This record gives sequence, C-alpha cells and structure tokens, in this order.
Amino acid sequence: MAVVLVVEDDEQVRVLAESILRDEGHTVITATGVDGSEALLESEQPVDVLFIDVRLGSDLEGGLRVAHHARERRPHLSVLYTTGTGLTDGMKALFTEPFRFLPKPYTAEQLTESVAFLILRANPRRRPQMPQ
Repeated sequence: MAVVLVVEDDEQVRVLAESILRDEGHTVITATGVDGSEALLESEQPVDVLFIDVRLGSDLEGGLRVAHHARERRPHLSVLYTTGTGLTDGMKALFTEPFRFLPKPYTAEQLTESVAFLILRANPRRRPQMPQ
C-alpha cells in the first residue's frame, strides 16, 4: 500500500477521502492548503501519491503550484488531481507526469482505482490490491 498526501481545503471532502483511502490500507496524511502541504513535502515524510485539489481556497491554481513544487523535490511522486470547478486547457497543460485527473464528485471506487493506477504506474512490478 502507499502513503497518500491528501490536500483538500473542504473538511468534509478531505475527511471522506482520508477514510476511503485508509479503509483500503493506505497510510494517509492530510493538509488543508498550500503552506501545510509544502511543509509536509519539504519534510522527510515519505509520500507516494499526492491527491490534491487544483483550487485551494480562493487560489484557483494553488494545487497546480504545489504539485510542481512537489515534483521538483520528489521526482518519483505521482499526482492525482481533483476539482469540482472547470479546468482550462492551460491548467491541464500544467499537470505533472505521472498524473491522473479525478473530477468531483467522485465515488470511493473511482478514488481507490485512481490511486492503485498511479501506484502501479510508478512501479510496474508492484501489484496493488484492487478493491473488492
């Protein structure tokens, strides 16, 4: 299983995502915004997947900047982007590889499958457990 950093400013959405991922056996750490997520990414805390909302608070592209900063520090990090608002082609062009996009609202199954996909893509020899 993986260590997933969930960066989501909506408390209900963050708690739900955290619960879903923990139920799948992942270790989950959370942050609510840019500063908290960057502090975690600067630390020695291992992170395999960054699950981040593109929009953090009133910052329409805060998640994109965090993801770029994270990839500079952690080149093997996979990113799972989400948002409930529209994306422009310019925003999509800023997604860092490897990534997956999961629009809100998403189901528990979509979330767990997306994380499993990114884990497998980052390490093809690793066989993540698929949800039952």
